[in-house]
Amino acid sequence: MASKFTELAIDCADPNGLARFWCSVLDYEVQEEGEGVVIIGSPLVPEGKSRLGPVAPTLTFARVPEGKTVKNRLHIDVNPTDRDQDEEVRRLLDLGARYADVGQGDESWVVLEDPEGNEFCVLAGRRP
Repeated sequence: MASKFTELAIDCADPNGLARFWCSVLDYEVQEEGEGVVIIGSPLVPEGKSRLGPVAPTLTFARVPEGKTVKNRLHIDVNPTDRDQDEEVRRLLDLGARYADVGQGDESWVVLEDPEGNEFCVLAGRRP
């Protein structure tokens, strides 16, 4: 049996604020809160990593003292499910995202940053 991807850990300055942003982006909900840590996940799969087969991964936000200094080596890609890419980019900008230039050139995806500067991409033409 192989491993399955169940969780992505993200260091940040404000776990609650970043968790709220990503809950709005992904239609997730807070599953656990602790001292400097917030875990969010899909309300459609409340059993999470204990479920057999693929699951939507949770995101764990943990407070760290240092800030982000360089481009992410790993990032999240999101796919709009009920609107086109331009509409989704506008929605995410309204939530607090910002455009990011990581040298991507003229591509079909749009690179944004979350409120703490973590890059992520909004893809076009792929729907889950």
